[in-house]
Amino acid sequence: MSDDGQFGLSLIAFVGSVFSPYYAWARRSGKTDPDNFCALNVALYSRNNKRWCMTERSRKHCSRSASRFVIGPSDMYWDGTSLTIRVDETGSPIPHKITGTIRIEPRQLFGFSTALDAQKKHRWGPIAPSAKIEVNLSKPFQKWQGNAYLDSNEGDEPIENGFHEWDWSRSLMRNGSTAVLYDMKYKDQSQSILALRFDCQGQVSTFDPPGRKVLPPTAWRVSRGVRSSAPVEISEQLEDTPFYQRSLLKSELLGEKVVSFHESLSIPRLVSPVVRAMLPWRMPRRF
Repeated sequence: MSDDGQFGLSLIAFVGSVFSPYYAWARRSGKTDPDNFCALNVALYSRNNKRWCMTERSRKHCSRSASRFVIGPSDMYWDGTSLTIRVDETGSPIPHKITGTIRIEPRQLFGFSTALDAQKKHRWGPIAPSAKIEVNLSKPFQKWQGNAYLDSNEGDEPIENGFHEWDWSRSLMRNGSTAVLYDMKYKDQSQSILALRFDCQGQVSTFDPPGRKVLPPTAWRVSRGVRSSAPVEISEQLEDTPFYQRSLLKSELLGEKVVSFHESLSIPRLVSPVVRAMLPWRMPRRF
């Protein structure tokens, strides 16, 4: 998010894309190579120019090393102090370009990782809960700086094997620390929650989450909720899809008024045959 709140950006690099219908269809025939299903998802949010791209690419278009990840014409490079993403992507079904460079400089690196399920088949951890971002795009033209967050998810099985739905949120606190809430419901309908705070000195602590506030469903009727000690306001709806929503929320956490980056995922919606048949229109594949 830019310092003035006028611009926003979400970027996800996938190896074995969790949202990929192609990966799901390939798994039906047995084990598959996740490196054959890579994608770079880029979403730009501004009042005048929203753009979204996610083209999946096969192994012959991608490569990975300890410091570089190439996904077709785009790549990510870690130089030891910052992550530089060179983006050259095209949206679908309407072809619009996103081209330029994004640089993320962590304020503090974390080696923290935790299991999201009892079987420890799904894991998550922030790499840089607080970071500086510099965006320099030529298409569309954008040049801005702001605050960023960088994390990682990994799994040993398809997401639908373990989960039913979840809500996730990230809030930047006044002292520069970052609070993260992971509210999860599993396939057997049991539930758990992670409430963690990451400070500027590299320390991780837990906190008691406030009660859950149920929010109005999205236009696609995706259910959602968030933990807050005060009424919640939906400040901006960033994404609204048949299985996933992303929004900015104004709420209260740990005694502070916060603006939270919030996401909800419905696994039954994601894996439905109808939704998976729709996804290639937005997520083309290059063999």
